[in-house]
Amino acid sequence: MIQLNLSTKDQFKLFCKNNNIEDMNIAVKYFTIFGGLDIKIDTSKPLLELIETHILKKYEELKREIHTLTGGYSVDHALLSAIALGDRRTNSSFKRAHISFEEGMKCVENLLDRDIIEIESSSQFLLDRRNDKKIAKKLLFTTPFLRFWFAFVSPIYKGIKSKDYKEFYKRYENRKDGFEEFIFEELCLEFLDEVYKEDKLKNIGKYWDENITINLVAKTSNNKIIAANCKYTNSKLKKKDLNKLIEDCKDIKLDAQIFILFSKSGFVNELKMLKNENLRLFTEKSLKALIK
Repeated sequence: MIQLNLSTKDQFKLFCKNNNIEDMNIAVKYFTIFGGLDIKIDTSKPLLELIETHILKKYEELKREIHTLTGGYSVDHALLSAIALGDRRTNSSFKRAHISFEEGMKCVENLLDRDIIEIESSSQFLLDRRNDKKIAKKLLFTTPFLRFWFAFVSPIYKGIKSKDYKEFYKRYENRKDGFEEFIFEELCLEFLDEVYKEDKLKNIGKYWDENITINLVAKTSNNKIIAANCKYTNSKLKKKDLNKLIEDCKDIKLDAQIFILFSKSGFVNELKMLKNENLRLFTEKSLKALIK
């Protein structure tokens, strides 16, 4: 059963609780695929084995449930695959799905009504640009599992339906790293809200324009602006990663007082030595706070 109407944090917490997961590296990897799917999995088994057992071999059963949720319209499914595989911006998603802007917005309205996706706006309010209509909105799946399905299963359903999984494995291997990074970013956003629970955040979101993306931005109750980036790589973050974030804020005239970096693999000593109340560093392990 696919769980809708739960926040990412609640889905993650429930997923870890149901499957007794405390290792955050395993939690993020497996949640990226199975988050929002109400099943128990054995995380001691390889991820691909579990995907085959619980998703590919159950294609027909899951397809019926998903079609009930979405309405089963082919144009909606084309848009959902475009969102799952692209940069999530409305214009580029419609183009990728080969539909007009008008048709695309009708699909979006239908999928919003069904709680399949949400609309995400760039946090232009931090720069007093609330009405900047040039900045395309982004589309966000409400569950990781549905995003996985429309990225890797739905577009190549014929092979999967006939139990030929070769194309799936190739497709997944080529795209899995970037695919996991997005879910890491979403969990970091939830974690940031948790970190500042006492100094309640008035606003939290993401910033993007035509040239610059900042993964997370927020404003605290005492009007301090936070800028944060997340990196889901096997390399430790360096001072240049901090400098890039600072320069991006300067370029868009974002007066950030607190900088935060999230890293899957930690930080070099040079960066760790700079840590203070205005520079905070968190790793994948820090996300354990979300499941307490």
